Amino acid sequence: MSQALDDLTKHGVSIYLDDISRSRLESGDLRRLVERDSVVGVTTNPSIFKKALSDGDGYDKTISDLARSEFSAADALRILTCMDVRDAADMMAPIHRKTDGHDGWVSLEVNPFYANDTEATVAEATLLHWMVGRENVMLKVPATHAGFPAVTELIARGIPVNVTVIFSLTTHDQALDAYMTGLERAHQRGLNAWKVRSVASFYLARLDDAIDRELDSVNAPAAAELRGKVALAHARLAHQAYDDLHNGERWRTLSHSIPGLAPQRLLWASTSTKDDRYSDTRYVTQLAIPGSINTMPEKTLRAVSDHGVIPASPLGSDPDSARQIMRDLQALGISFDKMARQLETQAVTGFQKDWREILDVLASRLATR
Repeated sequence: MSQALDDLTKHGVSIYLDDISRSRLESGDLRRLVERDSVVGVTTNPSIFKKALSDGDGYDKTISDLARSEFSAADALRILTCMDVRDAADMMAPIHRKTDGHDGWVSLEVNPFYANDTEATVAEATLLHWMVGRENVMLKVPATHAGFPAVTELIARGIPVNVTVIFSLTTHDQALDAYMTGLERAHQRGLNAWKVRSVASFYLARLDDAIDRELDSVNAPAAAELRGKVALAHARLAHQAYDDLHNGERWRTLSHSIPGLAPQRLLWASTSTKDDRYSDTRYVTQLAIPGSINTMPEKTLRAVSDHGVIPASPLGSDPDSARQIMRDLQALGISFDKMARQLETQAVTGFQKDWREILDVLASRLATR
């Protein structure tokens, strides 16, 4: 293991791989990343599955079997994704047991076309939870108006949830509330709420990319000074909100009733730098915050391993300068909340596009078998 990855782990950061494929599983590559690079979890999304299905022939035999059994493209997609996630979860199961559920998680996306339908999201997530049949799998639910009550109901049923595509503190607050409400309901129903887990996935590089484009359109020295600073500042404030919640009365009351209750952890996503002017490790090394998760594609993992340097103090220790950055952004006439809402919508729309394209490819391949 490299010094940087070792330092991350010692700081209490959980390293997750943002990728999965049949070839990665069957070749032993994922296992090597676990053994060599301290990877302790896996995240997936429709874009990742789209790439996996497009590369190589790892899925050919299974698709042939599904075609012979006359499965639809939608059901075939459920089966293929559940197979990969189940196998990854089995590989991560020893970590899950060793850490008592802190790590060893694999995330599986609910059909993004249900993002604005609470009942459909709950039904699909419950079905996928049953199909995978592994306790260390989180169902990914987007942070939409309909998604939050779905999160609450799933947590109340004891189903772990990754609340995804979060770009703002407002959305994060809603994700935290949805999780807390779900825990309270689970406790009322007599479930073992202390076993339930959730993460809140903040997107970073996409946020900076969009904000920087707005800043570049402002003819002012102050705008140039803010380039590349907003996503990390926002992450600081998210960490502050996390601390505030778990020092608050509501959490104290619930954790007193349910000893060993787990907080909704922060997960840093979209960690692959999009601007070549920035360090390709910045969304990892600058977020060495104890207790957080950093999920990264292998390219970013390799960059951190090769030349990443972890600072002595975690970024989350300085919220005051982060608040000033957000005030400076507002002073330039850029509405952060408006942009965050647009990005959340665009992220869901992007996943829907990938999902539709996967279904089209599968339908074509099923028809020719």
